[in-house]
Amino acid sequence: MLIGIPPLLSPDALHALRSMGHGDEVALVDCNYPSSEHARRLVRADGLSLNEFLAAVLTVLPLDRVAPHAIFRTGENNDPAQFAPFHHDLDATCARLAPGYTVKPLAGADFYPRVRTAFCVISTGERCLFANVILRKGVIHPDGTT
Repeated sequence: MLIGIPPLLSPDALHALRSMGHGDEVALVDCNYPSSEHARRLVRADGLSLNEFLAAVLTVLPLDRVAPHAIFRTGENNDPAQFAPFHHDLDATCARLAPGYTVKPLAGADFYPRVRTAFCVISTGERCLFANVILRKGVIHPDGTT
């Protein structure tokens, strides 16, 4: 255990997040997502809900402030206009832990290719369908601000 590091973040997850550079993306995906097929690097977070894992990641990962969007997610049935209760919860988590950022819903045709090019895919135990999010890493400035 480490002080200030959420215990949900395994050594493999921390290594992947720390290894990312500015502009790299990490995809957090549900248990039905074909993560082994789509991942360049795969980290398992079986048994953990995506929203809880997302909250842990947002406590340690600076988000990109240069790109127009740094948080992307799927919509219900891969339709960015459709929401399930999970998506409302995910949006609320992001609003609470990443104020100033908007979550951009993507159609499946736009989301899946982006996962394939992500630095890392973290496969959670999330059982909700279409419960996937991508985070774009930013920088930490010399003065410690993001």
